[in-house]
Amino acid sequence: MDLSRQSLTEAAAAFMVNRSKRYTGCRFGFRDMALSNLPKRIVAVASGKGGVGKSTVTVNLAVALAERGWSVGLLDADIYGPSMRTMLGVADSVTPDQRDGKYLLPITAHGVQAMSMGFLTNERTPSVWRGPMASGALMQMLEQTLWGDLDILLIDMPPGTGDIQLTLSQKTALTGAVIVTTPQDIALLDARKGIEMFAKVDVPVLGIIENMAVHVCAACGHSEHLFGEAGGQRLAEEYGVPVLASLPLSITMREYADGGKPLATSLPDSDEARRFFEASDRLAATITDADADADSASAPTITMSDD
Repeated sequence: MDLSRQSLTEAAAAFMVNRSKRYTGCRFGFRDMALSNLPKRIVAVASGKGGVGKSTVTVNLAVALAERGWSVGLLDADIYGPSMRTMLGVADSVTPDQRDGKYLLPITAHGVQAMSMGFLTNERTPSVWRGPMASGALMQMLEQTLWGDLDILLIDMPPGTGDIQLTLSQKTALTGAVIVTTPQDIALLDARKGIEMFAKVDVPVLGIIENMAVHVCAACGHSEHLFGEAGGQRLAEEYGVPVLASLPLSITMREYADGGKPLATSLPDSDEARRFFEASDRLAATITDADADADSASAPTITMSDD
């Protein structure tokens, strides 16, 4: 049966709300087909403070990994302010297909499988939900999306350290987290809170991405550190983690994000895209090393006897 965009959107949104109500405040018990398809590598991209460009970074990081040959999924965990439809250039008329009335199929854009509450609700319709309901809806969206055979799933976390962050950290086997910050002290203060939260739930921080590190005037080439200098580097040194990238405050990055054109595919030879490719390469290397350490730790020990 063909469904109109409005009816499909309403049905999908109602499905998430009703299922989240049912499971709010209890342990999720529906570990079924969709959940079994989750990859072993799941990385949260987080920031303590909003407005640091975390979603822009996450989208470009995901697309850069896909361009490097990884099979990448992207979950927009910002229930209240989803932005993936805009940043991936997904038309408003496109909504996820459903299967068996229980599962959603991710939308593929720029080589990335994506799911977002913004795909399920009208752009003008706010998600006015209390924390536990939003967390429950997010877990439903994660677990009942039929992700393909992924090498990695990136989760674009909402800012802060609230219910959604704790739910995902506790109920999902996260490989690690990437922290996005700007150099200014107030952003670093909140980024520290994010790092400490992940430490409390035993999720390793894989690296820091410093955004808006420097502004270069397009007219004269003069460089200015508008938000402070080397704040991301100091944060990384404080916690003993690597800096994956230092990104400029760039009008190009803003324009292409607003236009739904990730730089890794739309402007791959630009300086900004190069930095995202370098960040994706460093993240991939860190994850690959972690995989090797885990495999080594779990491998059986064989003792040779002289008998």
